[in-house]
Amino acid sequence: MSSKEKPTLGGQRIKTRKRNIAAPLDPASFSDAIVQIYLDNAGDLELVAKSIESSDLNFSRYGDTFFEVVFIGGRTQPGTIKPEEEGERHPYSVLDCAAQREAILPSVLYIQKTLRRRPFLIKNLENVMRKFLQSLEFFEENERKKLAIFTALAFSQKLSGLPPETVFQPLLKDNLVSKGIVLSFITEFFKEYLKENTLDDLIALLKKGKMEDNLLEFFPSAKRTSEALSEHFSKEGLTSLVEYNEKKMFEVKLKEIKSTLTTMINEEAEISEVTEAVKQQVKDAKFPDIEVVRMLWDVLMEAVQWSGKNQQQNSNSALRQVKAWAGLLNAFCTNGRLELELIYKVQTQCYEDAKLMKLFPEIIRTLYDQDVLAEDTILLWFRKGSNPKGRQSFVKALEPFVKWLEEAEEEE
Repeated sequence: MSSKEKPTLGGQRIKTRKRNIAAPLDPASFSDAIVQIYLDNAGDLELVAKSIESSDLNFSRYGDTFFEVVFIGGRTQPGTIKPEEEGERHPYSVLDCAAQREAILPSVLYIQKTLRRRPFLIKNLENVMRKFLQSLEFFEENERKKLAIFTALAFSQKLSGLPPETVFQPLLKDNLVSKGIVLSFITEFFKEYLKENTLDDLIALLKKGKMEDNLLEFFPSAKRTSEALSEHFSKEGLTSLVEYNEKKMFEVKLKEIKSTLTTMINEEAEISEVTEAVKQQVKDAKFPDIEVVRMLWDVLMEAVQWSGKNQQQNSNSALRQVKAWAGLLNAFCTNGRLELELIYKVQTQCYEDAKLMKLFPEIIRTLYDQDVLAEDTILLWFRKGSNPKGRQSFVKALEPFVKWLEEAEEEE
């Protein structure tokens, strides 16, 4: 019995690819659903959080819309901060609260709880905050204050993953700065943040936001001076911030003067030329004369060519440097108070630097021989000096020279 061949289909079989059919975007329905949850729970954020947690709403798709509802009570029009004319709204948003910490903190904690359960929403929070901060001019003054308090509390409560540059960088738009809007906002931010945090915490935050050296950028260009900064923040009760800025400006100016002086010393410029250059920079920077004396000694010693562990060579190099630049020191040690400060500076460095430990009496003798230090100043330090660092050993080491000075004084 012969087997029959099974019939086959001819031609080529074409496989069709399944397509992902994307659901159309519908932020309006999502917004209305969130608003309804607020309304159903009368703004009780604990209950709102529970209702949202049990919902099946698509937060990954409508994260920006969610935070718009949190901040302003409803959805905004595309590309603006204006509320959408259509759609539901609720009266329990951040901007509907009183401009007080107690009223706004619950919203911060509510967002914190939401982010812990849905950490991917941090990017959406960044987007919405950036949009609002770039559009501060379109908010009322009281609303800007609420946003500043919210932002300060967000960082104070260490809101999960919110980067400081998200806040500080959008503020630097020229039109916002020139109108003084940014200065007003950042002042409220500083005042609120410092209620529960230290100045060091604030500086660390500014550093992460790349703003710790640029506080003046928050000021309109016409007021971008250290004096204006000090006056403004002092008036607002932020004296610690004023002191920080003054210290920062001092360090910047000190670095500039040190750089100029180091270059001229290395190039072996004339003492008169170096003296004039330093005097001009000191005058422009309004540098205290005591700080000038300290800085001169630091730079002179830093410019010495030290030779490892060879103590004798190091001693000779240090004394040569003192003799070579005694004229520069003399130009700025213009009274007994500054001369005494120079001795204290030498004493401290000799105490802290093993290379110079045994060199103290020789340095003092050299400064005396070069007319930088007066006899009365040396005797005052010897008898009543107040710097305790190594004082006992240095006094003992200087005794022979002091005895010689006293004998010379008696003979005269």
